[in-house]
Amino acid sequence: MTETGSARLPDCDLAVIGAGSVGTSLAILAAQAGFTVTLIDTRPADAPTSMDTRTFAIVRGSWRLLDATGVTADLADVITPLNGLEAEDGGRHWFGAPHAAFNTRDLPPGAEGEPLGQMVPAGALQAALDRKTAATPGINWRRGARFSGMKTGPAGADIQLEDGSTFRAGLVAACDGIHSSVRNFLGIRTEGRSYGKSVFAADIALDRPHHGIARQLFTPEGPFATLPLPGNRANLAWYMKTGAAETLAKLPKEDIEAELNARFSGFAGQMRLDGPPLSYPLVMQIAVEMAGPRTALLGDAARRLNPLAGQGLNLGFKDVAALVDVMTEARDAGLDPGSDTVLAQYQNWRRFDSAATALTMDLIDRTFSNDNPLLKPLRGLALAAVDRLAPLRRALARQASADQDHLPSLMR
Repeated sequence: MTETGSARLPDCDLAVIGAGSVGTSLAILAAQAGFTVTLIDTRPADAPTSMDTRTFAIVRGSWRLLDATGVTADLADVITPLNGLEAEDGGRHWFGAPHAAFNTRDLPPGAEGEPLGQMVPAGALQAALDRKTAATPGINWRRGARFSGMKTGPAGADIQLEDGSTFRAGLVAACDGIHSSVRNFLGIRTEGRSYGKSVFAADIALDRPHHGIARQLFTPEGPFATLPLPGNRANLAWYMKTGAAETLAKLPKEDIEAELNARFSGFAGQMRLDGPPLSYPLVMQIAVEMAGPRTALLGDAARRLNPLAGQGLNLGFKDVAALVDVMTEARDAGLDPGSDTVLAQYQNWRRFDSAATALTMDLIDRTFSNDNPLLKPLRGLALAAVDRLAPLRRALARQASADQDHLPSLMR
């Protein structure tokens, strides 16, 4: 990669490549902090409204970050409070099905009764962030643009787009997803594996109240989860062998409902489809570095992990909050926010959490997605310990809700 040696000042402080939930929230928060931002968005200005039917579990720390962007009031009519988490081992056990649960009562003093987080439809979240992006001063939002390369040097990064135009930024934030063009251009390797599974996902109507509880049944082939939505509805995620989820998603509605109810009505009650189903492959992919010359990786560009506990987007929001913190601290100290020293601080802050969470989700999947007679007693004891030991429940509640003192300032 050729370095640029020109002393020309950057056209903006921060270039955000990718305009999903992570990229747009970073652009908004950086602009609010006084940085000039260029947001590169591959979606044309006249692109139709997103039909993304996923639902995100936005934990308390991440909800605080979204509140700082100013979009939470815009989401008030579509969110559902997450009041608790339940897990049940559906394998065969001679002593019954082990079970664990924690809820808002397990939060620290002063926070009891508050939700662990909010369930937010992906399409509504993106639309709210888009509206806020358009209304935020300091953001140059370039729609229908695509990154093609860059040259970095002591004065900044010269970014080239596919239309041939260029601009200079002091720092580049790669928020362009699992197949990140920026990460690939920099030659940053990734490590991981395919699970040989896919996830079948759909919104469903339930025949009994969910009370804001996310429920997960571990079966030998993989988890089956229901996540609460407004009304008596839920977002369903069923882990299946690759090919099976894709096939199921293409079946007629009546056949899908018959399969779901034949397998899981005892756990979830009777279910009816309440929207188009979808499927997606399950992979783990972690970038070996979260920073390069003048560049930070965030969100799926930095890692894609097993969505078992819904931590993927929440990790991306932690990346956003950490980068805004280190940029602000560097600027206030008279330092260059895009320097190697500052980016090393960002990487050191985020890399361990990123890798540890990915490996933990991988371990849980390996441990529970089988009928191994040696593992069943151990995982039964683990679930029983969570269910019966209050200190352990409280620790897990704080971890699950991202409600810890060491988090970036926007999430505390």
